[in-house]
Amino acid sequence: MKKKSIFVLSLILIFSMLLGACASATPKDEAKPLKIGGALALTGINAPIDEPALRGIQLAVDEINANGGILGRQVEFVNLDSKSDPVTSADVGVQLVQQGVVAIIPAADFDMGGPACREAQKASIVCISTTASSPLFGSKALGDKVFTLSMWNTTMGAAAAEFAYKEQKWTKVWVVTDTFIDYTKSLSRYFTEQFNSLGGTVLFEDTYTQGAQDFSSQLARIQTAKEKPDFIYVSSYMPDLGTIIRTIREAGIDLPIMGGDTYDDPGLFEAVGADYGNEIYFVTHGFLSKEANPRVEDFITAYTKKYNEAPEAIWIMPGYDVIYVLKKAMEKAGTTDGAAVAKAMEEMTFDNLTGQLHWSDAASGHMPTKAAALVKLESGKPKFISWITPATLPEP
Repeated sequence: MKKKSIFVLSLILIFSMLLGACASATPKDEAKPLKIGGALALTGINAPIDEPALRGIQLAVDEINANGGILGRQVEFVNLDSKSDPVTSADVGVQLVQQGVVAIIPAADFDMGGPACREAQKASIVCISTTASSPLFGSKALGDKVFTLSMWNTTMGAAAAEFAYKEQKWTKVWVVTDTFIDYTKSLSRYFTEQFNSLGGTVLFEDTYTQGAQDFSSQLARIQTAKEKPDFIYVSSYMPDLGTIIRTIREAGIDLPIMGGDTYDDPGLFEAVGADYGNEIYFVTHGFLSKEANPRVEDFITAYTKKYNEAPEAIWIMPGYDVIYVLKKAMEKAGTTDGAAVAKAMEEMTFDNLTGQLHWSDAASGHMPTKAAALVKLESGKPKFISWITPATLPEP
């Protein structure tokens, strides 16, 4: 009997020690940071978009951590520079997966961000871009856990076409397309399709290649055209976009110029300045003032407090939004599991600084439904005009 009692007491002691060990392990596990990975490009042609987005991401992470984190865990954001290069993007994606991230935010472009998302998809974790706008950036081309916070180019192009034709009564356009990446090519295509469908006439479709820094031949065709356009649509990006617009204006052509979100760049505003920065319209993701969203004022205050300067680029806000989207989706799902988080993202509507957003299901591409912000340059300064929701969209 005595031996049996000693044996029972020993079992109780061992069991108590195991319970103690388990109890001490739980808080330790919960204290482990929840790691979100970035494959943003901090060098190369995508840096002017991704670097401001990174600042917005870091502000959101600070706020979330100050308020208890995500699912009770502090958030750690780790970015590896993808260098605006598709091969590096894939390599960075692999490294981030190996580091145990629960989601990846890639470079904001299909060509430069897609490879990192393919690695996320292989690892069954969510990959969400801040502003990649090609319809290829979705579930059909990249996988069922891939999303973009941006409107697609179908919306961006259609919004510009509807404003030009319906609001401005412009019926004839000259289109110039930078052929370097999918973004610029698809944006022109969807703008052209929508403008034609509304009854407009595309007088000529010209091309340009990023890096040429010479717009003289395209300019000569515009100048010698028998029929003059009402406006010029240029789908390109910095730094060459500044050269293109200055070349047009220096030649004395004061026709309105339109384009997409790559115009929303402080570098462009500086390049065209007060002399050439007029009658320029572009469709983008939002605007840094309460005119576009009353909540922006609080965001500007928080950003200024963190960085000791006011936000200067629109790309900061999608970076900020994307972290809050992940937080809300993970908390709805109750887990960081990629499949569960993706399902939550499909089922939710997000009220972001850059506008209300919801996605279609994976079978239909994770198409983002979102209004577009229309902005005009006046003396080189951006001015918010309105939000536009196109009545119809071209097929992606």
